[in-house]
Amino acid sequence: MTQANNPLHGIKLEALLTDLVDHYGWEELGRRIDIRCFNHDPSIKSSLKFLRKTQWAREKVERLYLKMIGEPIPAHLRGDAGRPIESTQPKRNTNDKAEKTSISGVNQHIWGKSDD
Repeated sequence: MTQANNPLHGIKLEALLTDLVDHYGWEELGRRIDIRCFNHDPSIKSSLKFLRKTQWAREKVERLYLKMIGEPIPAHLRGDAGRPIESTQPKRNTNDKAEKTSISGVNQHIWGKSDD
């Protein structure tokens, strides 16, 4: 797989994080990405340890970095990768009696029958 279209290719996580801290500071970084390693006794070392283990947090940091440097966000970091594109067709009417019955039937064994 080629990395030609990856704007983060060749940028180490430590350099990326250092640039973010230099630009925003720990307080603003913690406000923008609310994770403990940014808000409580922050350091590059502890943040790197957490970000290397936690993919969702790393993706948020990478997304913020790309916004900071003005690069486009790749699909895998936008959060919409793998999701179907919204249809242009009108949405189905959800007032359908059959659908209400199936929704109200959820957990009937726990809550008893509904009085619809």
